[in-house]
Amino acid sequence: MPDLTKKKVGIVTCSGEEIPEGTVTRRAALKVLESLRPHQTVTICLPLFLAGGEGDRAFARFHPTIAVDGCEKRCAARSTERYSGKPAVSIVVEGGASKVSSRLGTARRLTETGMSVANDVASEIARHVDRLLGLHADERPGLQIESSQQQEEPKARGATCSCGSGIPVTTLRLAGREVTFVGLPLIFAEFREAGRLPDDCTKAELMAAVRIYNPFADDDAASYTDLVLQEYRAYCERSH
Repeated sequence: MPDLTKKKVGIVTCSGEEIPEGTVTRRAALKVLESLRPHQTVTICLPLFLAGGEGDRAFARFHPTIAVDGCEKRCAARSTERYSGKPAVSIVVEGGASKVSSRLGTARRLTETGMSVANDVASEIARHVDRLLGLHADERPGLQIESSQQQEEPKARGATCSCGSGIPVTTLRLAGREVTFVGLPLIFAEFREAGRLPDDCTKAELMAAVRIYNPFADDDAASYTDLVLQEYRAYCERSH
């Protein structure tokens, strides 16, 4: 399979702005993105993700994601699973009971307890990032784990968004409707470099690779195969 991009972990958080737990999730994610693991993580914008942001959805298909929710509704986790794939990790901030929730502060301003919970959640996210990427991790909670990569790279100035992940998104027409594929040029490039011609001998293997990243119904398999093979043939002609 093609090496689509440098592997990172996407963090998608609760967008609920009416509860302090939602603020905790976003505070925690921001700390990970800006200071704890700035070179290993990107943020996935949940509202854009739900609205059909192809960059965010494409990233979540190719990379592991961590969903951080503020309540048991798990909007971030369920939305990620519905549109891209099940998150590698799902975290729910412990609030729940009104008395516990009130100690966190408000949605606009966290208390010292709320900030402490956000820091704990950030440390938990960082440990999961290290595990998912196979980094050497110090499993003691609350400690920043320094990898050799972090020591070599300059300090990040801000969080990175997944919509700039570099994964190509291609929109094609099929029977009068638009269908979207992710990663086609990269898959095509690998097949062409291997000398695979755009013919019937190649289409089964080509579609197996395409389908890993672009799930579609079995009833659409024939029409999708014809469309992708036609696009691959055009790609090969342009590459002469």
